[in-house]
Amino acid sequence: MILTVTLNPAVDHTVELDRELTDGTVARTDGSQFDPGGKGINVSKYLVEQDIQTIATGFVGDFLGQFLQEELTGSDILTDFVEISGCTRLNTTILTPNAEFKINQDGPIIDDTAVESIIETIKRHSPRTVVIAGSLPPGVGPEIIDRVAEAGSWEVVVDVRGEALRTLEAEYALCKPNREELAAATGEDVGSLEGAFSAVRSLREQGFERVVASLGEDGAIMATSDAVLHTPALDVDVVDTVGAGDALLSGVLAERHRGGTDETALCAGVAVASRVVSVSGTSVPLLDDVSVNIEEMSAIAY
Repeated sequence: MILTVTLNPAVDHTVELDRELTDGTVARTDGSQFDPGGKGINVSKYLVEQDIQTIATGFVGDFLGQFLQEELTGSDILTDFVEISGCTRLNTTILTPNAEFKINQDGPIIDDTAVESIIETIKRHSPRTVVIAGSLPPGVGPEIIDRVAEAGSWEVVVDVRGEALRTLEAEYALCKPNREELAAATGEDVGSLEGAFSAVRSLREQGFERVVASLGEDGAIMATSDAVLHTPALDVDVVDTVGAGDALLSGVLAERHRGGTDETALCAGVAVASRVVSVSGTSVPLLDDVSVNIEEMSAIAY
């Protein structure tokens, strides 16, 4: 079972406009939706669609936290959240014909008691894999990730900011930075594929068994002990990039959970991400034919 930990979950508010934003004018729209969000939660949503057993946990509070839990339960996603006194944050994405704007709140302050409650929650479910993903809430630093990683015998996967990746000290099965996070974690120039290849090798040596980096239109790469693998992006019409990295990670984890190779896992990640960017918001598209795409894809070793 794969348990996801979203330390700073959110309700994702996506607004679609049919014209550009203009200063001093009122924009009106009927195109709006609210989705449970946060990187770990997104991973669980995509894992469920791929028939992988998962449970989502993290910190929730107030009316937005209640909405988030109800929505996940209604989508048949198992949850076991730790409730806190603060309010779950609201993240807003505004889509115009030519631009995408994001407004993310910081989130509620977390104390040490809540951190211990998360660790006890994880232990109660005895997961095979723990995924810690997303931003850190106010009140805690990257050391909380190491505490969770060292609290049990589970393998730990992390998808956090590059600055946090740089400071982690425990051993990790996998980390998944995007291009910006990869640069922040290593201090290397990742503008080219060759630069990204070098950076994932460097990051792997910092205590990560595997490094999977999402590179947008350049696809994705994975560093293992044997090679750096590259899978190009699929040719799709991109509607919304929200959740793309989380979808990629879910595809990699689902294929590895089924016993697939590193090559097929990377292809699965790219295939799932390609499907997700073709819809708006973090709603989950059908992923039943992803395996067909995988058969037509390849991961090239460098």
